[in-house]
Amino acid sequence: MPLFYKKEINSTTSLAVWKIEEPESFFLAYVPLSYNISHPHKRLQHLAGRYLLQYLYPDFPISSIQIADSRKPFLQEKKYHFSISHCGDYAAAIVSSTEKAGIDIELVRTTVSKISHRFMHEEEVRHLLGLGLDTNLTANNFLELEVKLTELTLHWCAKEAIYKWWGMGDVNFREMIRIENFVLSDNGINLAKFTKDNVTYPLLLNHLVFDKICLVWLNGK
Repeated sequence: MPLFYKKEINSTTSLAVWKIEEPESFFLAYVPLSYNISHPHKRLQHLAGRYLLQYLYPDFPISSIQIADSRKPFLQEKKYHFSISHCGDYAAAIVSSTEKAGIDIELVRTTVSKISHRFMHEEEVRHLLGLGLDTNLTANNFLELEVKLTELTLHWCAKEAIYKWWGMGDVNFREMIRIENFVLSDNGINLAKFTKDNVTYPLLLNHLVFDKICLVWLNGK
């Protein structure tokens, strides 16, 4: 059984990461395919994510999952709050019976540097490159982030996790989400803030790096 990682966050919240090595038939024995997905690997990812929900909470009502306009899966009755993510051969899920949660898992790849200008605020770029506040950033500064692919991937991962935690869409990653005083570590905790409609939410992020895989999650009201 390729359970890659599991963490009991508190008495009501757990997360797990699964390395997908099984055929589709393995997952279909436990969970149904919720909608038609033509790509075979995307089907596997979809099934593995939903399998993890029931792995974490055996009574999780898979058949009751709905999809919001923001594309976030949710339960109408809110028996559980949950978030799912997948990349490559990995699926991740976080489930809580008491609080909102978000999770994202990403492979460290050079492609993230090509879109960094879309999600990295100038303050975050300065912090990663060790530049002063009086430095005027240029396009070249964003290109320099290629040497910090893990940190850059974690920023993207963190903002995706916050977006899922928020769950209502309409979020500008660059302007509304700020990762503050980012520190890369084996078992990292970082502060972030999310501002929407003139309300700022202080958030606590957790991250793990497994070789070339980044995982970020958060939970709370």
